[in-house]
Amino acid sequence: MAHLGYLEIILAAVCFLVLWTSKPAYKGLPWSWPVVRMLPGLLSRVGRIHETCTEVLGLTDGTFLFKGVWFANMDMLATVDPANVHHILSANFSNFPKGPKFRNIFDVLGDGIFNSDLDSWKNQRKIARALINHQQFHRFLVKTSRDKVEKGLIPILDHFSKQEQVMDIQDLFQRLTFDSSCILFTGYDPGCLSLDFPDVPFMKAVDAAEEAIFMRHVVPESLWKLQRWLNIGEEKKMHKAWVTLDHVISKYISMKRAELSLNKTKEDQEEGFDLLTSYINEEYEIKKNSLVHDQSQTPFNMGFRERTELKPQDKLLRDNILNLMIAGRDTTSSGLTWFLWLVSTHPQVKVKIREELKSAIPSKEPENRRLFNTEELSKMVYLHGALCESLRLYPPVPFQHKEPLQPDTLPSGHHVHPKMKVMFSLYAMGRMASIWGDDCLDFKPERWISERGTIKHEPSYKFLAFNAGPRTCLGKEVAFTQMKVAAAAVIHNYDVEVVEGHLVEPNVSIILYMKYGLKVRVTKRWS
Repeated sequence: MAHLGYLEIILAAVCFLVLWTSKPAYKGLPWSWPVVRMLPGLLSRVGRIHETCTEVLGLTDGTFLFKGVWFANMDMLATVDPANVHHILSANFSNFPKGPKFRNIFDVLGDGIFNSDLDSWKNQRKIARALINHQQFHRFLVKTSRDKVEKGLIPILDHFSKQEQVMDIQDLFQRLTFDSSCILFTGYDPGCLSLDFPDVPFMKAVDAAEEAIFMRHVVPESLWKLQRWLNIGEEKKMHKAWVTLDHVISKYISMKRAELSLNKTKEDQEEGFDLLTSYINEEYEIKKNSLVHDQSQTPFNMGFRERTELKPQDKLLRDNILNLMIAGRDTTSSGLTWFLWLVSTHPQVKVKIREELKSAIPSKEPENRRLFNTEELSKMVYLHGALCESLRLYPPVPFQHKEPLQPDTLPSGHHVHPKMKVMFSLYAMGRMASIWGDDCLDFKPERWISERGTIKHEPSYKFLAFNAGPRTCLGKEVAFTQMKVAAAAVIHNYDVEVVEGHLVEPNVSIILYMKYGLKVRVTKRWS
């Protein structure tokens, strides 16, 4: 096996040599070279990987077999065929777990809900669902979302409007959702949404870890493991990020344990219902070694944690809080950024959203500066449709992959086996005429509204922004609540204009952000 690892490294070096001597771009399908096969083509287009997936899958009826380096087990079937998606995520769910390769790539997430399988996943999901669906958590969510918009987002927008300064509103949304996620999941407000724009090591660590995880998808495993051993490149960034994430979360856990040891009464805790408090109060414990003792799982390399203050008994708390904080911060801020850009560049959509917001204002109340409550926002069909349409075109998680336990034949007729991955490109899926029609590239909220004026349901295996099947996202309503409160506040109270000449394109990561941020000017609508 050691010799095989060295062989993979040599082949990877050959691959880069071929890449260096080949043309940097191509049209149509990637060329398959001897030994390194299609990897040079992938690396030459990695800077626009999402567009490449869209082009290739559009030429191959929605399913394409990518052939990776010979002997490196890098073959991957990419598909956007809804029948295949339904088969993998629902109909034959048990044959497509996350699996050890996924856990290896996403090792920084530990044994949290995103990495777990089998009984561990079922137990964690059951507990998380009960807590997220609790009425007290919903009240806490509504209060937190409104407070952060009113006391954090609005004052900053007012300041930039008054100063007539350019701002990066993507950074602002990231700070908004990071503060909100910290409050909801740990009970503590880091206060990074302020006019001081303080440096936030946790946010930078998350970005670095996500970029490293992306690169693990496109290079041979032996290569990125060699980087990790040598502590160079993206893996050096991952190392530093991991230490930072452990440091921040262990601090929150220690603070929470100390706070709860004071034996606060229920009345003292009534205002907050953060999930960390709930986990500890309910003596939340999944057997700490369940994944290790399960013969179908492999334990994580714990080397990175040896130099942090994370206590062994807090490992599972750390893993789950990290999973939730990343999901809450990244997906919601990404969704808000792309949505605001689409609305600001489609005036007719902005007008219709404002008309719908105006219709919710009582007739006796003058149309003026205001925030909208969740009850008002829950009735707004066009706003909901516009958010869904934005998520269709720019899904916060642009791709995901699975691996089969047993050989299988997909509805498209393609064969898969345990030594290959199956990858869904959510970004490409939203751009397929075969799925969404000839106007698939248009930003058209009306496609989500029925003839009766209600929200039109689209199957989850067609609209995959919140996953599908048993692993459907538990935080879907949380995300919609946060996005609607923030989006309505911005659109009703401000005019937002993208700076002329600002380049908007996706980044290269596992979360779909704008590569250069979203530079805008904001102007108050009301005096």
